[in-house]
Parts: sequence; structure tokens; C-alpha cells
Amino acid sequence: MLLLAALVPAAHAFTKAEMRAIAAHGPWPPAFARDPSNRASGNPDAIELGERLFFERRLSADGEQSCSRCHIPERSWTDGLARAQGLALTDRNTQSIANVRLQRWFGWDGANDSLWAQSIRPIIDPRELGMGARQVAALVRGDADLACRYRKVFGEVPANDEAVLVGVAKALAAFQETRVSGRAPFDEFRDALLKGDEAGIASYPEDAKRGLVIFIGKGKCNACHLGPAFTNGEFHDTGIPFFIEKGRVDPGRHSGIQKLRASPYNLLGPYNDAPERAAAIGTRHVRLEHRNFGEFRTPSLRNLAPTAPYMHNGSLATLRDVVNHYSTLSPDRLHADGEAILVALKLGEGEVRDLVAFLESLSDGGGTYARRRFAADCR
Repeated sequence: MLLLAALVPAAHAFTKAEMRAIAAHGPWPPAFARDPSNRASGNPDAIELGERLFFERRLSADGEQSCSRCHIPERSWTDGLARAQGLALTDRNTQSIANVRLQRWFGWDGANDSLWAQSIRPIIDPRELGMGARQVAALVRGDADLACRYRKVFGEVPANDEAVLVGVAKALAAFQETRVSGRAPFDEFRDALLKGDEAGIASYPEDAKRGLVIFIGKGKCNACHLGPAFTNGEFHDTGIPFFIEKGRVDPGRHSGIQKLRASPYNLLGPYNDAPERAAAIGTRHVRLEHRNFGEFRTPSLRNLAPTAPYMHNGSLATLRDVVNHYSTLSPDRLHADGEAILVALKLGEGEVRDLVAFLESLSDGGGTYARRRFAADCR
């Protein structure tokens, strides 16, 4: 039950509608829910195998790349680059794997409908890790420890190379599911506000409070950045150019849907572990429309501060740049089917600073990650 705004000191008063909007951005962290499409989800042995594979450089064509080369723990699981660099330069910015298990669609374009299918993509992309199913299967079969850990999760290593690749991806997904950002200053404020804890309310910076009011009010930011993870998980044209370089464009969701439909790893296919493929309803009914061209997935705002640069192409260097983009947005930047909800916010200088302060308060302060020490032999 929400407390009446009258119980909150005047300096921190919010309307009932604002209180409801603030409450909707929690609680945090979310409870764990297994992925029914992945039988390895939540399995401790799978998590161990996935963690080892995440840092395994032999899971790349040149023996130098790994998942962790782009998703660096010390950089909040990003790389600090505008566009990811694997075996070659890619077209898009590296997204953090923190909170990735909460997504409905995966990747900037939603070309995958499960975390394990998304984990296959960089392995077989010639610009990233550049492997094939045959090479991945050979790695697992040829390494006694990996083969042992694989058997503990999935049983005997199958003769089918593609099945081994899927197993590797499902173990990687099981590890990534464990990466959840910690509580941020906003979470402490939200909970204090709902409890009427005046000391907790007072400890939240005033500029962040003002920025929060803009976020849920004038800015209407929570129309897309909603819920505990601050995202609706859907796709929008936000006026960021989709030209990669002269003669090349990034179609975004438009190509993502086509890739999703064509993928042998989508949830309509044989590798979905869910009974009767129940998790595939979204994939079955997804529609391809002209408006999808140039749309990209709404990212979570959790742990935003340490993951610069921003947007699908890494074109905005700072949070201030992001806020200024939406403050000065021209309809001319949107394609013909552009978002009707997007209009220039026309924020004043102080409002820009306040909104940035609020966005910074969504970060957990950089919790440390201690890489697991594996036993010498798997038994």
C-alpha cells in the first residue's frame, strides 16, 4: 500500500500519481526465474561451465578473442568503445550483460528470442569470434575438462556438432543470467519514499529528485523506460542516424525480424526445451512492418553511468549528450514512420543537469566481480 504524499515532508512531496510511477520502478533486484527454453538455466554446473567458456579465448578463430574481450567485468560488462571490436570492427555498440536475463528480445535489433540463441550469434559471426559449430564441438570434445563439465550438465557430448554449439550457448546463457546489477541510490530512495522513511528520503540528492520528476513527468521518459529494469524491451526510432558509413545502413529491427524468422535457433525450432515450445508465442506472432526500419531496442537504464558511450552506434559520448539529444530532437531526424511520442523536451540547463543526476543515481557504484577459481580436474 502506498503512503499518502502528505506523509512525506514538504521538501520531498510527490503527488499520488508520481508515487505510483516511482513505485513501478521496483522492487530491485528481481526474483530469479528459470528460462523454460533452456534446461541448463539455473543449473550450478551449467553456470560454472558457462563462466569458464565466457573467458575462453580458444572459443575464437584466432585464439585471442573471447566473450570477455567485449564484455569486460571491470567496465560493467561493456568495452568502452563506440562499436565493438572482435576479429573485425562491428556495426554496433557493446551492451552490458548485466540484467540481460530480463529481456524479451535480444540484441539491438531483437534478432534472437532467447539468451542462449543470442549467445550463439557472436560465436559464429565472422567479425566477432568467427567460429563454426564444427570448431566449437572439436574444442569441447578435445578438452577433457570442458567435456567433463559438458557431460555433467547435458549428458554425453553428442555427435551432432550443432547440438554441441547449442549446449555451449545454453551454458553461456546460464552464466549470464547470474549477472544482475546491485541496488542503486534510486532503489534506496524509492523504498524509503514508500515506507515514509524521512531519513532515507533526505539522503537522496535534491538534483536527482528534481530529475526524477522530469523523468516521470515533463520528459515522459518512463513511457519507454518503464518497470524495475527501466525498459519496455521494445523497438523505437529515436532519431539516431542508422547510416554506418557511405553506402551502408543499419536497418535495425527490420532486419532483426528477418534474421529471427530465418534462424534455426529460434524458439520455434528443435532446440527449445520448453514443453510444446510454449515460450515461442512472441516469435510466432511477430510482424514485419516498414516502420521497423531504423528501430532499435530500448536499453535498460540500470547501471547506465559506467557504460558510455551510448546508443546503438555509440555515437553519444556522455549522459549529458544523450539528454541534450532528446532535449533538442527535431522531427526531421525521424524517418517517415517515426515515433509520434518523440518531441523535443526543450530542457533548460538546470533541468539537463538534474535529469543527468537522476540517471546517474540508477547505477550501483560498481560492484566487484570475482572470477571463479576452478578445480584442476572435473569429476
